[in-house]
Amino acid sequence: MEEFISKKIACLGWGSLIWDPGRFPVREPWFRDGPLLPIEFARQSQDYRLTLVIEKDAAYVRILWALMTSAKLEIAIEALKKREGVNESAIGFWTQNSSSEHVFFEVIGEWAKQKGLDAVIWTALPPKFDGQIGKVPSKEEVISYLRNLPLLKISYVEEYIRRAPLQIDTDYRRKIEGEFGWRPWEITEMSDGKD
Repeated sequence: MEEFISKKIACLGWGSLIWDPGRFPVREPWFRDGPLLPIEFARQSQDYRLTLVIEKDAAYVRILWALMTSAKLEIAIEALKKREGVNESAIGFWTQNSSSEHVFFEVIGEWAKQKGLDAVIWTALPPKFDGQIGKVPSKEEVISYLRNLPLLKISYVEEYIRRAPLQIDTDYRRKIEGEFGWRPWEITEMSDGKD
């Protein structure tokens, strides 16, 4: 990727990046009017959490976005890699002149043009379940997995699910709420994008 300097680089978000950015160089608030993408609780992480990822067969939800503090795409990508603990292949990006090989880059690109953005980055991890990359768990597998969590991990896993922004209203989330009563917590300052 050649050096790309931009005035407006956005980062897309739908999970813990929003409520727990750490030192990730993003400007707050997070805006609520991101692109529509298919998002679901379809990735079993090493720390037992069931995390949100783009899953092509999931229902579409309106995701969130925020502006990066950096004007250099390479710096923004490096920051997201560090925050997520992934390599560059797990980071999606779009600019006016190029994009990563990601199935939804055109949707993201059209949205970015409407917003007057020069570049967009996002975490592009695939679904994963039972150690199988690309495997999407069924609702029944998700419920069974959550029922059988080690006691010491339940509150940690519950927190991730409940802290997901309210607008990330997925099919699996509704099933989890019905089974466990884990309703969303809306604790982060966000904007509707009309500021």
